[in-house]
Amino acid sequence: MDQDINPIFERNVPGTTVILQGSVIGIAGCGGLGSNAAISLARAGAGKLILADCDTVELSNLNRQAYFRTDVGKPKTEALAEHLRSINPGIELILHQVELTPDNLPETFSDADLLIEAFDRAESKKWLIQTWCAENPDRPVIVGSGIGGLGKTGELKVHSSGNIHICGDEWSSSEEGLCAARVSIVANMQANTAISLLTELKG
Repeated sequence: MDQDINPIFERNVPGTTVILQGSVIGIAGCGGLGSNAAISLARAGAGKLILADCDTVELSNLNRQAYFRTDVGKPKTEALAEHLRSINPGIELILHQVELTPDNLPETFSDADLLIEAFDRAESKKWLIQTWCAENPDRPVIVGSGIGGLGKTGELKVHSSGNIHICGDEWSSSEEGLCAARVSIVANMQANTAISLLTELKG
């Protein structure tokens, strides 16, 4: 799709819309990081997102995740899909309401050009990175690490090593509490990194 055709994307950075419309982005987890990253990617013109999560929306999610009170009780993948389509009805969404494991991760995201990791637990992040890199050594993975607490905005950075890109401060814990503003910054760092990588890879 040419960016001149769809007015949603008429103010995009020149040359990015066509690339993003032809890209497939996987998002592992639809919580604070995944839901907010997905919203930004839909606004940027992503053509196809693969969303995977096993949870339903809870009231305690609303302080940082891209959901509303009317979403409570719905599967996160379905609730998020509704919001993404309300932004861009033309977006293609593949939904997997499943618990991701090292066994099903490769097949779930087999079509993805890159993967955004949006898990809560450090041990889950570890096996995702290991599994993805073993199966897809030439495809990037974008990880969120260190999003807890308040402020400390200058400590949030993107650290890249080969095809692994880590967004966050890499040390703060969710036990400090989670603030929508800080979580959203890291989620958007992940989305921004994905957009930048795709335009570099396909431009």
